[in-house]
Amino acid sequence: MTIFAADHLAITIAGRTVVHDISFDIAAGRCVALVGASGSGKSQTCMAPFGLSPGRASGSVRLLGEELVGAGEKALRALRGRHVGFVFQQPLTALTPHLTIGAQLREAWMQAGAAAPTRAEMAAALDRVELDRPEERLRQYPHRLSGGQRQRALIAIAIAHRPKLLIADEPTTALDVTVQAEILDLLRDLRGRTGMSIIIVTHDLGVVADLCDRILIMSQGEIVEQGGTEDIFYSPAQDYTKKLISSTPNLVKAL
Repeated sequence: MTIFAADHLAITIAGRTVVHDISFDIAAGRCVALVGASGSGKSQTCMAPFGLSPGRASGSVRLLGEELVGAGEKALRALRGRHVGFVFQQPLTALTPHLTIGAQLREAWMQAGAAAPTRAEMAAALDRVELDRPEERLRQYPHRLSGGQRQRALIAIAIAHRPKLLIADEPTTALDVTVQAEILDLLRDLRGRTGMSIIIVTHDLGVVADLCDRILIMSQGEIVEQGGTEDIFYSPAQDYTKKLISSTPNLVKAL
């Protein structure tokens, strides 16, 4: 079953095309990575069709068969609330600073049309993402948590309504190496337990080496290469892909 499909997607911002006629899809339970340098169009590809960026999308983007391009804000909000979870860059700014983690978790739950959760249900949601002392965390504000704890809380909020698709935009940026590994392990585990599909946006091929099934390499708003993870790592066809691999020392050593 196809969860998400983009056909001839183009995105313009202030009259300038930043994503040029790209096509890809993601099946149920699969993980796809959009990889490329800053400014390559990765985030716009994932955010503009959902109305979460200033970009204007054209072409076709379908979520569970429903067309996003041309849909109004009310329809997009309903689709986001029911079927998609977002993990944005920089969890400290992505979380609302004046609301407790519990209040933000409750809000996400209710935006999906569910009844207000009990504290036990919310604590269980934090426990699912392996956030320690979940009852205590519900009462805390984002600034009281470490970077890794905030990222776990953000993931818990993103999957509170059990979405079919999780979009994670640079989910390990600004985290130390150990915490990065923990977050990636968490995403892998959640995918296995829930069957949700995942799109990961990153500039670092090493982040997706053993997590994603398929990789799309983006440069200057275009997909310059795509393929299975092993094909991309072991038999890259494009010079740009080879440069990305060579710029990740730990990955080169592992290969």
